[in-house]
Amino acid sequence: MPRISVTSEVWPLRGAFKISRGAKTEAHVVKVMLTDGEFTGYGECVPYARYGETVEKVIADIEAQADALSRGMTRKELQDAMKAGAARNAVDCAYWDLEAKRFGRRAWELAERKAPEGLITAETLSLDTPDAMREAARKAASAPLLKLKLNGENVLESVRAVREGAPTSRLIVDANEAWSIELLEDIGAELDALGVEMIEQPLPAGQDDGLLDIDCPVLLCADESIHTVADIPRLAQLYDMINIKLDKTGGLTGALELADAAAKVGMQIMVGCMVGTSLAMAPAMIVAADARIVDLDGPLWMAKDRENGLAFDKGVMGLPDRALWG
Repeated sequence: MPRISVTSEVWPLRGAFKISRGAKTEAHVVKVMLTDGEFTGYGECVPYARYGETVEKVIADIEAQADALSRGMTRKELQDAMKAGAARNAVDCAYWDLEAKRFGRRAWELAERKAPEGLITAETLSLDTPDAMREAARKAASAPLLKLKLNGENVLESVRAVREGAPTSRLIVDANEAWSIELLEDIGAELDALGVEMIEQPLPAGQDDGLLDIDCPVLLCADESIHTVADIPRLAQLYDMINIKLDKTGGLTGALELADAAAKVGMQIMVGCMVGTSLAMAPAMIVAADARIVDLDGPLWMAKDRENGLAFDKGVMGLPDRALWG
């Protein structure tokens, strides 16, 4: 029966990662190893304070499942034993990796999904002054897709600056809940004219009912508002897309279910990430194979990634090495 071990790790970033809620210079992750004595599966999660998670609490939640795992708890049973969130994500992904190794198949084959080949990920420009974002855009101008972290200040100035710095890149923006409905109504048309394809979580989660009454020319994507399938009925009336993150859905199992539920109601999907290593990105790639927008550039923010980490070539992600995951 599987035995589990869990450790916390700190990965320095190559620079400060700034969003509307603050900045970080390190990624604090939790790594799970699930072994049956012959094979070992790995998973990684990023506890997120926005959802009341800490490294210590996530580790405690995972360790609380050790006895059940040693008695043979299945991946399916795991979904009921743990709530959706970072802790379940790490265990669930370790299960998928273990199963792939046991059966000698890739995880996407076990999931009956297509291989996540040729995925183009967004590359994120951290929140900064318009001038600084213009310079960052110039340095990243070869990227096919750029994601701008914004708050409620200097929004149009920042987007114009990035457009000047990267005139041929596709653009998406992420407000991380920092806008008002009035700001969105005022600037939606101009963002569309600047070529912005999608606005991610403009309003605070739980305060986004106002989206029902506006007609924004840019696609609107839920992030902090969407966690599991249970959120779909309300959000389908408000948003065009949802951002699926495994740390919110509680793993690849929940993420696949959420993607299928979104498709049934005609919502498009984005697949995103917290700031983590390639071990956290690899499982998300399976969901991303069917996504309109992929945002899995976490490893590009690492000062140094894991051994056998993902390869990135001008925004194109290489398939994960078997030695990494899946």
